[in-house]
Amino acid sequence: MEVFENDIQKITQAVMEVLQSLEDSKATNAGETFPFSNSFTGKEKGIDSPLRNLGPVKPPADIKEVGIGIGPAFGLYMGHTICDLPHLQVLKEIMAGIEEEGMIPRIIRVTRTSDVAFIANDVAKLVGSGIAVGIQSKGTAVIHQKDLYPLTNLELFPQAPVLTLELYRAIGKNTAKYAKGEQVVPVKVINDIFSRPKYQVKAALMHTKETEYVVKRGDYYDVEVSS
Repeated sequence: MEVFENDIQKITQAVMEVLQSLEDSKATNAGETFPFSNSFTGKEKGIDSPLRNLGPVKPPADIKEVGIGIGPAFGLYMGHTICDLPHLQVLKEIMAGIEEEGMIPRIIRVTRTSDVAFIANDVAKLVGSGIAVGIQSKGTAVIHQKDLYPLTNLELFPQAPVLTLELYRAIGKNTAKYAKGEQVVPVKVINDIFSRPKYQVKAALMHTKETEYVVKRGDYYDVEVSS
């Protein structure tokens, strides 16, 4: 694949601009505790988010609960996946898939980590069914079970650029099927060998951005989609 020098310069310039914006963000927020508190929506920081924290996570209320674990910046400090799918629409598709299988979606924000495997595994331990799907802001997703090791899983979707809203709905359906104890056919996704080189820089920057909002020993928060 031929890469022209001016293209390299444009990419380098774009990366430097994003890195500078991240440094500016760090300077602005230096010494602050990020506001993952009861009823925080982001509006207190000038951020208009459709997601509202309901407060620290409550004990499981129903064995039909299926978890949707989201990262600390998901839908709050970041609003789109790596291929520009709105976080709100992604959540709605996953929720719809779970509901179509007769189960109850429960959204929980994880603030202690930005690792998708740990997000999913943590949330699986907090919901009634013991099954959860975790999703990072960039769109990477994994279906997990509470009694598995964090780095093992039921299904992994590492190539966020190839995930569509239809696939997120299918991921929601499969998550619910695991919760019901059914035999599950894994979701089929396209393996795009060009997605890694094309999106590698953006993926790294998005993950760095999300990791900025990790809170050491941070809490878990029940979340609802506000109208």
